[in-house]
Amino acid sequence: MCGRYSLIPKKNKAVAGQKGSVAEVLAKCREKTRYNAAPSQLLPVITNREPGKVQHFSWGLLPSWSKEKEHGLRPINARTETILEKPSFRTLIGSKRCLVPADSFYEWKRVGKTKTPYRILLKDESMFAFAGLWDEWVDKVTGEVLHTFTVITTEPNELMAGIHNRMPVILHPEEEEIWLSGTGDVKLLSELLKPYPAGEMKAYPVSTLVNSPKNDGPEILKPMAQQGGLFQ
Repeated sequence: MCGRYSLIPKKNKAVAGQKGSVAEVLAKCREKTRYNAAPSQLLPVITNREPGKVQHFSWGLLPSWSKEKEHGLRPINARTETILEKPSFRTLIGSKRCLVPADSFYEWKRVGKTKTPYRILLKDESMFAFAGLWDEWVDKVTGEVLHTFTVITTEPNELMAGIHNRMPVILHPEEEEIWLSGTGDVKLLSELLKPYPAGEMKAYPVSTLVNSPKNDGPEILKPMAQQGGLFQ
């Protein structure tokens, strides 16, 4: 699963000249730095309904058909293998898609009883986007409107396989344009939901500070040195 990520616009020096949906849209605004984005927080997304602007939705999908705001667990991830089967997701891929801007994500590698967090990013440390789905829930009594999203995950590439058994779907710039387009071709869209090339990514262990969403500073990014089989 993907349960933490970062978005650090100021680190991405190539944003102004970088082509692609996410880079071009974010270059027009001053987005807040997120070192440890976590579920339930309001986070930036770019939707297929309004592809030219950044909006802030809550991470954890609340389906529009839910009768109550506190409808069970809000899924933060949607598996590619079952996205066309589950009611919460199958109608959204054809109508409510979004890009979730990021520059890295975190995953935990389990060895015995120990779980070590890793930061995973592109080799050039540039910005990218997860493929996501979004929905709009309206309280029929009060009229309250709540926008939420979920990140799509797939099987791991060779790099991620040594860390975890899932990874978020990362789109190339040309794929971002298709994802935000008006197409309802589910077959075409489904073909985009594949592992990102391992050769274009890198990973390193970080402190367990990332375990708590209360920690949201640059110290989270610091690589942990491995000594005697332990990360310090």
